[in-house]
Formats: sequence, C-alpha cells, structure tokens
Amino acid sequence: MKTSIVGLIYTGEQYERLECLTRVRSVAALPVLGRYRMIDFMLSGMVNSGIRNVGIILQKNYQSLLDQLGSGKEWDLHGKRGGMTLLPPFAGQRNASNYEGLLDALKSNLSFLRRSQERYIAVTDSNILYSLDFEDVFKQHLECNADISLVYTKEREARRNGVGRYLGVGEDHIVTHLEIDPSIPRYENTYIGVFLIRRELLIDLVDRATSQRFHHFTRELLARVLANGEYRVCGYEYTQRSWLIDSVAAYYKANMDALDPEVRRMLFNPERPIWTKLRDEMPTRYAAGAKVCNSLVADGCVIEGTVEDSVIFRGVTVAPGASVRGCIIMQDAIISRNAELENCILDKLTTVREDKRLVAPSTFPIVVGKNLVI
Repeated sequence: MKTSIVGLIYTGEQYERLECLTRVRSVAALPVLGRYRMIDFMLSGMVNSGIRNVGIILQKNYQSLLDQLGSGKEWDLHGKRGGMTLLPPFAGQRNASNYEGLLDALKSNLSFLRRSQERYIAVTDSNILYSLDFEDVFKQHLECNADISLVYTKEREARRNGVGRYLGVGEDHIVTHLEIDPSIPRYENTYIGVFLIRRELLIDLVDRATSQRFHHFTRELLARVLANGEYRVCGYEYTQRSWLIDSVAAYYKANMDALDPEVRRMLFNPERPIWTKLRDEMPTRYAAGAKVCNSLVADGCVIEGTVEDSVIFRGVTVAPGASVRGCIIMQDAIISRNAELENCILDKLTTVREDKRLVAPSTFPIVVGKNLVI
C-alpha cells in the first residue's frame, strides 16, 4: 500500500457563504474543533492509510495554509523520499489567474503526476470534514476491477438542495448516473469530491479533456466518462458521519456536533490519530469562579467566566463575569469582563470589550472577522 498510492489534495474551493471566515484563508486552513485545521483530517487520513507521498495544490489565500503545513514533520511527511509536495498556483501557466476548477489545477500540475512513482492516485477536495480510510477504498477498487472509484455518502450533512453532486449506484457498486446541482436530487448518494484512479489513466484523461477546452472535472470530464461508458466507474460508500463545510451554518453545525462524545470518538479514533501543527502552550487555567459545561477547550486558555456548549481554541481569555454560550472562539481572542456572547463565531485575535452583548439564533450565528475589536 505504501508504494501503491500517491495522495493529492485540492485546496482551491471558494465559498462565498463562508463569508469572512475564508476571506484571508483557504477552506483547507479553516480552524475547526479547537486546535485543528480542515486539512489536518485529509493529511492524517492519508498517512494513516499508508500514503507517504502527498501533493497539495494551492490557490489564493494560502499563506495561513503554508504556516500550518510547515515542512510536514507533524505528519511524518518530511523525508528525503516522497513526503509532502506543495504545488504553488499557476506553476507552468503563462498567465496567472485562478484555476477554474480541479481539472485546470490538475492540468497545471501534470509534472507532479508524471514524476510520481505510485501506480494509483487518490484525489480529494479539502472542504469535507471526515475520517476516511483510503485502504478500504483501495481494497474495493481492486475487488470491483474499477477504473475510477468515487466516494459518496448518504449522510444528510453532506446534502444541499440545489447544490451538490449526486450519484446513481447500481449493482456491484457501478455508478450509473451523475446529477450536478439538481433542484430536487433523485439520488441519496452525495459525491464528496474524493476519487481513486490509476495515475496514468488520470494523466491521459486530463490531457484529452483539456485539449477539448474542458475546465471542470465533475461537470465535464466525469460526466463525459459516464456517458461514453468507456471506463468502469464504481462508487464507494463512506458510512460514517461527514460534514460539507460550504457555509457559515455548516461550519457552525460541524463544530457544535463535535461536542457529542460519540462524534468525537468517531473522528478521533486512537488507532487513526489526527495530527496537527504543534504549539507549545501551558495547560488551560480555570479560575475559582469559572464555570465550564459541555465544551471543548484547547490549551493555553484562561477561563474566569462562564463557558457553555462552546468550542474554545488555544490562547483564549474569558474574563470574570463574561458569558460564552454556543460559541466558536478562535485562537487568542479576548472576551472582556461582563461581556455576553451567544451563538457567535469569533475569528482569531478578536477582542470583545467590557459589557458588550452579541446574541444571535443558532440557525444564524454572528460572525466576527479576524483582528476586530467589538
């Protein structure tokens, strides 16, 4: 397995519905669950599956992603052979502009595909929160004698009416239909942007598709492959929970769901650990008058007020008399005395002054951008 598959992570997705959360960072660098970034789950899943050669396609707003990834040592991807390869935007393009989709990105990075030695390649988007075992996908791929294996889920968290990619899957896991952005999906199988394919076949498909001026992998290349019936396309069902992070509401729900111990046990399986960038911090200090209930609190915090049903990242200060309920408070934020927050998302280095009050319904949480003072 270790020499069979090369991993490729596409970090070019842009979602306006994430508002200021992705204004200065890519979705892959979005902080989640107290101390992690979205890309930690993709990288850890690949490493846990024995993949030791991983390419990461960058697009715009990738500085925070570079800071998170470093040399790749946290994932043991910093060796002389294989390891992590950062693929900067527009390498090989004469005119720098945003990739129009995954197909454009693959075309611009064909050199990485060609110089890799592995027989197969696993490609994934970076906007899905999950804990996928690529070994299981690979095993079914071989058993079905598939040319392409598409990973899908029946989880409702991954479904969006009017937006999404849905698969019709028949006997022997064969994919029979593909729907893209239907108003009312006919199929319950949501394609989550992960596929496994023979590396040489992917190179050939990308070459042929771009020669016909295609730009979108699913809408044009994959739809054409299914229509022609030239290749055997199979579906692999991911049966555990997953979350499509494409809006503020979806981001908020994913973090709140992680307060459930069963969800945490699924995401953080001791046999398949999730690694992230290390930041040496003192343990969180809880003052005598602090009250904390049903919350995830990272290290380096100072909690002197009330925290309930919330996700608190590293280095956050909650002053005496402050109340935080149903909130996501990112790194190094300061909640001053007697401030009241309910159903809010505060980005990094945010300060809420004394006696301020921010309250919203859980269905429409308030989002405060990075470095702001309220």
